[in-house]
Amino acid sequence: MPQLSCVLLVDDDPTTNFLNQLLLKNMAVTDRCLVAENGAQALALLDSACATPGPVLVLLDVNMPVLGGIAFLEAYQQVPAAQRAAVVVVVLTTTLHPLDLARLQALPIAGLISKPLTRPKMAELLALHF
Repeated sequence: MPQLSCVLLVDDDPTTNFLNQLLLKNMAVTDRCLVAENGAQALALLDSACATPGPVLVLLDVNMPVLGGIAFLEAYQQVPAAQRAAVVVVVLTTTLHPLDLARLQALPIAGLISKPLTRPKMAELLALHF
């Protein structure tokens, strides 16, 4: 299994972030895990990570305060294409409204995974994209 240079978790639920960090650590997916509680924090982290190896994987929740997952993805389109090409964005969510699903299909995401993130789901994600 490949080890990723950095993973960014974007979720407003601290428990979900903790459990996902624990899973990534136990699977030896990465030594560097960044956490953002909303899309605005995630964009700021991505901007500041430009000088260092930034995240190669973003695990993104849809429903969050301040800036949700869909709004994040729309804003993320303003990031230079070369930087976006190096990042795999996967949406993690519990349920999706049909309108949200339609909007997500129009945005460049690598996949959609239902919560909770599990070892088999993570292994499949890594096999598909890394």
